Amino acid sequence: QVQLVESGGGLVQPGGSLRLSCAASGSIFSIGTMGWYRQAPGKQRDMVAAITLRGSTTYTDSVKGRFTVSRDNAKNTVYLQMNSLKPEDTAVYYCNADIAEKLGGYRNYWGQGTQISVSS
Repeated sequence: QVQLVESGGGLVQPGGSLRLSCAASGSIFSIGTMGWYRQAPGKQRDMVAAITLRGSTTYTDSVKGRFTVSRDNAKNTVYLQMNSLKPEDTAVYYCNADIAEKLGGYRNYWGQGTQISVSS
């Protein structure tokens, strides 16, 4: 079964840094775009950053210059380096990826979510 497992969440002070990882596992043929979404209480889930197979990146305006998304295709893993964290970054962060299993087409998958809390 294909799954995305996230790690690296936790509590951090404003101005601090945190690095999230999301590893895909299972019968994987290829992985297309991978990315990160976040959802704060009472709000919808929004895209934070995404990266294509070839490394093209996209960021929501509020995190540009602070967050960096990257991937290691050999490890089927996507990362989100978060610097200069602000209280408004507090949310549950979800990994997302388009994954093609062997003998199948692409499907979209979500990680389990990890809580990021930015507070002093």
